[in-house]
Amino acid sequence: MDLSNIKLVVTDMDGTLLNSNNRVSDKFFELFNALHKRDVHFIAASGRQYASIIDKLDPIKKDITVIAENGGFVLRNDHEILKTQLPETRIQQLIPILRNIKDAHFTLCGKKTAYIETQNDRFVSILEEYYSKFTFVNDLSKVKHDDFFKMAVYHFEGSEQFIYPYVKHLNGDMQVKVSGAHWVDISQPNANKGYALNKVQQQMGISAEETMVFGDYNNDLEMLALGSYSYAMANAHLNVKKAARYLTKSNDEEGVEIILEQLLKAKN
Repeated sequence: MDLSNIKLVVTDMDGTLLNSNNRVSDKFFELFNALHKRDVHFIAASGRQYASIIDKLDPIKKDITVIAENGGFVLRNDHEILKTQLPETRIQQLIPILRNIKDAHFTLCGKKTAYIETQNDRFVSILEEYYSKFTFVNDLSKVKHDDFFKMAVYHFEGSEQFIYPYVKHLNGDMQVKVSGAHWVDISQPNANKGYALNKVQQQMGISAEETMVFGDYNNDLEMLALGSYSYAMANAHLNVKKAARYLTKSNDEEGVEIILEQLLKAKN
């Protein structure tokens, strides 16, 4: 395996670059700086809100590209590269469906902030980890004057069993993606990490053969297909392990950093 031609590293955040304590390791920042000096560009790709991603990667925020909201919003140093919005007609269609899912909590994800109508303290404490900016409203159907990227739906018991069956019929008109053990994201059909990554690759003139990608869940599948060096974490969903070309250790064992060390050696 020859890693010397890699020009772009793309990694998911939760379950991949972040450990179980939702932290980025000090080793990653050291490796990033060394690779940055060797002209390797880094992309953080996540279902998280842009502000939340930047909070985690603040020391390097001016030197990276961020694919936020599962591909709905792409920025580099606060400059917008791509914005794929969920139309208001779709939002109005979704809200009554989601309200009818027992014990589901959902968030309307906008450019300015995220919006929730639940007052459930347990859910809010979880939301705070993924959304640095959010606003309580009485009725999500009345929210206006923002650019909306997706609806993020959460269930404490699990997403594949307790959310997905009630929204899978929307696939086609919208994209319905199980994005975590407890999350389902609903967006425009082309608002995914792969579509966003492809736009960045084209803009930067970087091929799949020059791209390394890390992921752990189903919302990473499209972008894994765009890197010849695609890695599933040891803790990844089975679908991801089947799709990726290579396997690395878990997020708690610094699986990303292990491969980046190999990349750095290949660049020396």
